This record gives sequence, C-alpha cells and structure tokens, in this order.
Amino acid sequence: MSVERVGRRAARVLVLDPDGAVFLQLHDDAEVGLHWVLPGGGLEQGEDELAGAVREVVEETGWTDVRTGPALWVWEHDYTRKGVPTRQREVIFLGEGPRRDPVGDLAASFTEDGIMTCRWWTPEELAGCQEVLWPPRLVELLAELRRSGPPEQPVDLGYVPNDPR
Repeated sequence: MSVERVGRRAARVLVLDPDGAVFLQLHDDAEVGLHWVLPGGGLEQGEDELAGAVREVVEETGWTDVRTGPALWVWEHDYTRKGVPTRQREVIFLGEGPRRDPVGDLAASFTEDGIMTCRWWTPEELAGCQEVLWPPRLVELLAELRRSGPPEQPVDLGYVPNDPR
C-alpha cells in the first residue's frame, strides 16, 4: 500500500569547523526514529535555496557569520512532518564557521523544528556512529569532500528510502 506524500522543498548547510568537525542536530521522526541531521529546513514560498539555508541556520543556531559555499548534494527522502507524510527535496550547501554552541534563546525554534539536542562530530566520531545520519551516506560524502573538494555541480543522490530502526 502506497502512502500519498506532500512535496516539500528544503535546504541545509554542512557547517564544518576549521578541524573538519560537522555540526548536527538530533531529531525524532515517527517513521525514521532518532536521526542526526544538518541544520536547515523548509523553504518559504519563492525563497532561493541558499537564502533559505542561511535563514534556517540563523534560526536554529543563532549564528549569523557562517560562510557559505557551493551546493554539494541534492537528495529526496520521506518522513512524517507534523503528522503529515512528506517527501522532501533538499539541497545541501557547504558552510564554515568556528566550533561553538548555538547562541541566543532558541527554545521556541527547537520546539517548532523538533530539535532535541545538537553537537559537533569529528570525522572519527561520525565514522563510528551507529545512529541514523541524514543524508544516510554522510560519512562517505564527507570523506569524498575532504579528498576531492566541493564538486563542480551538486551531486544528485537521488531518492533515498528510509531505513527505520
């Protein structure tokens, strides 16, 4: 039996610190369960993907000085957003900033977006992570980024089905 899903456009930022650690947020989803994801979220009507990604980072971290770079990856995935089955198309941009905690009063944003906690992950910690990461090939994608640098064009990861735990 197929589930009808609402389409949603989103954008995220892969925020890396100078030592290559990545900032992730923990979410819980009815379909997927607990999973770590890059900061970002849904685009507003008519909003440019990069502008939306930057806006979301500010809303979710309080950081206004993350330096953004090119789009790295595009992917689609399913999840349940506020009780509604959703198929989301995400564009993920490169970002750089210092390693720090989020700033300001973000309680309302965390509640609205379902962010349970957040933390920085070193490449070694991510490689040993047994928890769900979004996008699912994040460890491999980061290794390729370190090896070859950003792609000339965003890599289309296609549709990635859920791997519920």
